[in-house]
Amino acid sequence: MQKTFNVTGVCVPERNYMVDVSDRVERIVEDYVSPGKYFTMNRARQYGKTTMLYLLEERLKESFIVLRLSFEAADEYFVSPALLAEGLTMDIADCLRRQSIEERIIRAWEEPVSERFPMRSLGVKITNLCKACKKKVVLMIDEVDRSSDNQIFLSFLGLLRAKYLDQASGWDTTFWSVILAGVYDIKNLKQKMHPNVESKYNSPWNIAVDFTVDMSFSASDIASMLVQYEKDWETGMDTEKISQLLYDYTSGYPFLVSRLCQIMTASLSENSSKEEREAAWSAGAFQDAVREMLKKPNTLFDDMIKKLADFPKLREMIYSILFQGKRYSYEADNERIRIGEMFGFLKEKDGAVVVANRIFEMKLYNLFLSEEETEEKIISVADTEKNQFVLGGHLQMELILKKFCEYFEEIYADADERFIEDNGRRIFLIFLKPIINGSGNYYIESRTRSRKRTDVIIDYKGIQEVLEMKIWHGEEYNKRGEKQLLEYMDAYHLQKGYLLSFNFNKKKQVGVKQVILGDRVLVEAVV
Repeated sequence: MQKTFNVTGVCVPERNYMVDVSDRVERIVEDYVSPGKYFTMNRARQYGKTTMLYLLEERLKESFIVLRLSFEAADEYFVSPALLAEGLTMDIADCLRRQSIEERIIRAWEEPVSERFPMRSLGVKITNLCKACKKKVVLMIDEVDRSSDNQIFLSFLGLLRAKYLDQASGWDTTFWSVILAGVYDIKNLKQKMHPNVESKYNSPWNIAVDFTVDMSFSASDIASMLVQYEKDWETGMDTEKISQLLYDYTSGYPFLVSRLCQIMTASLSENSSKEEREAAWSAGAFQDAVREMLKKPNTLFDDMIKKLADFPKLREMIYSILFQGKRYSYEADNERIRIGEMFGFLKEKDGAVVVANRIFEMKLYNLFLSEEETEEKIISVADTEKNQFVLGGHLQMELILKKFCEYFEEIYADADERFIEDNGRRIFLIFLKPIINGSGNYYIESRTRSRKRTDVIIDYKGIQEVLEMKIWHGEEYNKRGEKQLLEYMDAYHLQKGYLLSFNFNKKKQVGVKQVILGDRVLVEAVV
């Protein structure tokens, strides 16, 4: 069977190109399961949780009896405690049969639960099962937060907690280890019920240890997957370069990595020529894949949009980071930051809160800008005249800046300083978006995003340009900006760079000029 890149359900090594996560599986076994710990594998959507549970099951079933369940389609279980007990009885019986457990043990497990005391009855059944089995029993439940806002689920967690504590005291026998997988940390259950109100932390899952295994992919992890692909397809790709690109844009988010690879290989078949295979894995093809991913909906982006609507304070924080360069110090117990991390939208970097990866950042820029395009007059100008800004397939950045200065002065002449400081960069990105849309991407260099300056990297048909946008703070500050821009030009091997200054000095000279610095050219625009 020909292997493929997979972004839905479980990834299986025999069928899919996968990052080798065996080291992480071993760590989970050694640090969590073998010592008998209960824990929640809470990670963002499509972060490889289901695949990790599958690989864990494969690794553990030699030494343990593994009960791997999912609550994905179990809504009817949470109508009453009796239905939950009955549903779990059926599901666990299926797991036992798949592992060839003695039929007498399975029949005893399948005995009906008490109608009056279903949870108590289920607890007795768990004890009898764990005593009867020759191996320790491990319980895994995927998609556990599908019904985690239900009081019946909380009662089930309470049962597991009580039995865990009694086993530790020598009074009971129960599951050796319990692994719950989902997006929501179980202590944040009330956030799922009422995202717009204050949370209440009353979960009975306080027996669980923190799960600290990093499930994201490093550049070397990604390279190991591409080496597998290259062995089969012989594309001649530069695996180190492409794996670094994938990491730079995704920060190792599993779904994003696999989806980009999937897009790049969509047009290839066994009959593809060597040239076609090599072209599919070029840097240009990678940028095309990024653009296609951002244009088309997917379940991950759909969930992002929904979560931002559910948590307006989180949306407000992300918006101010992206467009106003606002810096938030990282504090793990801050409600908005914690929720943003839980969903995979935010992370900590150098003590500050940043958007988790470049793809998310680009998607969020596109989303926010598209919602505001109709409110800005300048978008209609850019859209109407966009053809003049591309000549021979090349982006005419100097002309873009010149026209932006003209239209900005015309449309926003009466805007106050605070408006420009907060919105100037957003307005330029709205102006740029229809010009490059369909053939180019841009992203913000996160290291330089601040209220004072923002560097934009524009990629148009494989050719990169660097533009620094900044608030004018005097000639000395401007010189430092020129120096920093030159450093970026060196990093991208460019001879020409661009500066856009929002200047509130009444004696400023609006327009575009060229500054020659040695063998390089800086195009400086002032509005």
